[in-house]
Amino acid sequence: MLEFSLEQFWKTVVTSLAIFLAVVGVVRINGLRTFSKMASFDFAVTVAVGSLLASIALTPSNLLSGIVALGTIVAAQRLVSILRRRFRFERLVDNTPVLLMADGAVIEEQMSRTRVTPADLRAKLREANVLDPSDVRAVVLETTGDISVLHGERLAPSLLDGVEGADRLQ
Repeated sequence: MLEFSLEQFWKTVVTSLAIFLAVVGVVRINGLRTFSKMASFDFAVTVAVGSLLASIALTPSNLLSGIVALGTIVAAQRLVSILRRRFRFERLVDNTPVLLMADGAVIEEQMSRTRVTPADLRAKLREANVLDPSDVRAVVLETTGDISVLHGERLAPSLLDGVEGADRLQ
């Protein structure tokens, strides 16, 4: 279990550096979206790439296969991104944002359905520097799983386009 030859060491170092350079190259070609959390499929790509990199680094003989797999995953992400933009494909790959709180009131059925706990909500309110929940205009569970807290005097209705339950806001 603790056996590790010098040859294995150098293979692992060279493989890790090669895959690192491949990832940098892919990100430069594909752009920063490669590791963004804009949509659920972006998160899936990030997890898949991380897993792939670990596998390649630990199995140096799979370097070329790993680079091909990396390119395939990123190409699939790009294809889905293009389909989302051109053909309204997002309904198939993205979650719908959900309103969890409207005009200071928690929407219990949405909280329950999305499995967001009151503790999660309170933490996000504190994170957003909310001093009084009645000051909150809206809380939205985004497609990425992030929670957005909107507070202030005026809320532009366009910010809630596509948000399930947005009709609850006055």
